[in-house]
Amino acid sequence: MSLPKLAYLTGEYPRASDTFIQREVAALRDLGHEVLTCSIRTTGAEHLVGPEQREEHARTFRVLADCRSPLRLLRAHSRWLRRPARYLRALALAWQSAPKGLKGRAYNLIYFAEAGVLADHLARQGVQHLHNHIAKASCTVAMLASELSGIPYSFTIHGPDIFFEPHHWRIDEKTRRARFVACISAFCRAQLMCFADRADWQRLHIVHCGITPERYAPARHGGQTLLFVGRLAAVKGVPVLLRALADLAPRHPELRLRLIGDGPERIALETLAQELGLGERTEFLGYRGQAEVAEAVSHADVFVLPSFAEGVPVVLMEAMAAQVPVVTTRIAGVPELVEDGTSGLLVPPGETGALAEALEALIAAPERRRAMGAAGRTKVAEEFDVRTEAAKLSALFTQAPEAGA
Repeated sequence: MSLPKLAYLTGEYPRASDTFIQREVAALRDLGHEVLTCSIRTTGAEHLVGPEQREEHARTFRVLADCRSPLRLLRAHSRWLRRPARYLRALALAWQSAPKGLKGRAYNLIYFAEAGVLADHLARQGVQHLHNHIAKASCTVAMLASELSGIPYSFTIHGPDIFFEPHHWRIDEKTRRARFVACISAFCRAQLMCFADRADWQRLHIVHCGITPERYAPARHGGQTLLFVGRLAAVKGVPVLLRALADLAPRHPELRLRLIGDGPERIALETLAQELGLGERTEFLGYRGQAEVAEAVSHADVFVLPSFAEGVPVVLMEAMAAQVPVVTTRIAGVPELVEDGTSGLLVPPGETGALAEALEALIAAPERRRAMGAAGRTKVAEEFDVRTEAAKLSALFTQAPEAGA
């Protein structure tokens, strides 16, 4: 049986912080799918940090770029106006699924305009199934494009922020209309079950984000280097990490922290590090490509992620694949990946003392670090290999009915 031709849509693709989507696309292509990538917006230059991002950026269709041309916008929508009943159904869906208020209605009409352009592109390319990641605004566009074109759609839901405003983003309606929903963890699926109709629960499948474990060389343990990888934003809890480091510094003169990532909090965090006397102990490296992240992980002794809210962080998988023990917070789907005391240590979010205690416990115990690292590698290889997870998605795409006329 031939594999369906796919399109992947996100709000901004590719991004340095969303490399898991690139890996998933690559794994599906390796399985034999033709996958077109689509992005609502043009990716910022700061995200094109490696050859993978630059190559994907060059081949990605950007919806808003076409929407800015009145002629292109009119041509796309005129295609669907030839089927007025379908066009009016999609327009009604945009109206009734909009957030409350005039602003919400206006945004959904903009998404409808974008959907017409996207649907035209997909139809011209012979796409048979559309898949979205994140489930927010770009998923609204995907849902409306599916209604216009008859091309079935599905989406991957991550959290946590989508569950902060589930009614605003109408995840119930998106779930009802999707062929299936890929949930990145059992916790994520349970959260969606709170808002989706019970009749739609059968459409919810656990499909992990994943990595290629062998890409990560075993870490060369022996020092006192902590590594953080993530967006420098409030949700990641980096101030808690810096204060924990300040607590540990007097007892561990060799302790160092490297931070890979960028974001709105970077300047404030660099300032805080200086105020805490950590200027010589912290290194803010900005965004890095996948190969550079893998290299940095291989030099770390402990990976630390003190987030307040997460889905299942892929960076934890990368560290565990490199046999680096992790210290992270006991939130959301994280315990489905990290077994406390076996492959890492879980601490309550926001508690500086608990984080410092966990870090000190591993800094002082190299043999324990090695044992945890080995257990983490096994866990990731068995349950979070991107090729295995892509095969699950491929089966779901293949089972979905082909697009209607």
